[in-house]
Amino acid sequence: MVRAVVGRFWYTCATMNADGISSITPMNIGWIGTGVMGGPMAGHVLDAGHELHIFTRTKSKAQQLVERGAMWVNTPAEAAAGRDVVFSIVGFPDDVQQVHLGESGTLAADPLPEIIVDMTTTSPTLAQRIAERAASLGVGAVDAPVSGGDVGARNATLSIMVGGDTGHVQTVEPLLRLLGSNIVHQGAAGAGQHTKMVNQILIATNMIGVCEGLLYADAAGLDPLKVIESVGSGAAGSWSINNLGPRMVRRDFEPGFFVEHFIKDLEIALAESTQMNLSLPGLELARQLYDEVRAQGMARKGTQALLVALEKCNDRQRLGV
Repeated sequence: MVRAVVGRFWYTCATMNADGISSITPMNIGWIGTGVMGGPMAGHVLDAGHELHIFTRTKSKAQQLVERGAMWVNTPAEAAAGRDVVFSIVGFPDDVQQVHLGESGTLAADPLPEIIVDMTTTSPTLAQRIAERAASLGVGAVDAPVSGGDVGARNATLSIMVGGDTGHVQTVEPLLRLLGSNIVHQGAAGAGQHTKMVNQILIATNMIGVCEGLLYADAAGLDPLKVIESVGSGAAGSWSINNLGPRMVRRDFEPGFFVEHFIKDLEIALAESTQMNLSLPGLELARQLYDEVRAQGMARKGTQALLVALEKCNDRQRLGV
């Protein structure tokens, strides 16, 4: 057995059971947020044998996890109290601030947790502020936003972009490996969030291309699904065309990631870009188009609903009809 220590917290880096399967020592975990992404992610932690204390604003969303053995608590502070690690994956920066810095937030817990890990996509500035406040209390803070959507959350194949102190990141890495297949420590606090902004910029402009390409295929009289079969494995292939393209063709706009959350991300990226004196016209165009999707009452649909805005621009019959 190999162990390391950070602060008061001991963890097993890697052990092998009698069957030769790698495992980690069960930990006392807090989890805040059990939505489209957070629910299955928390389930992976629970399935690995960790003690899980859950808080989410809508208690019914945690019911299945409670039935599987998780323990419900009434506030973020209760979810965090005395835990080895407490995770959060919520909606907006205001939610993150309330969860960690509010009167009943994780940093008001008694006793305090060892490490907090925020997996929400939020502003790098807020991630740095949380880390500074946590450090003043002797608590570690890691920002670890993810990419991969609902599919990646369910399959534990997320890409996780990590910012924070090296020791704290090493401590939580065995837990992150329960959630994702690609975990990269990008740098100090906020670096994970900056990397996620790069991710969202790439997705935003690529999604315009996916929608326009499928509209072109439809106008040319092609079968869009057959087109995806050809282009998805070539130089134009992307996660979006292969995973969201077929949903567009089927008119399936149910969320893997909410439009309103993506708009939030694009606004953060634009604000950060302005601070760095960057002009990103493609990103601005994507934000405008997603604003149109929201105006059509689809804020709680998936990001693939961008197709609807492009259809309106072209005044075309609906793709897939």
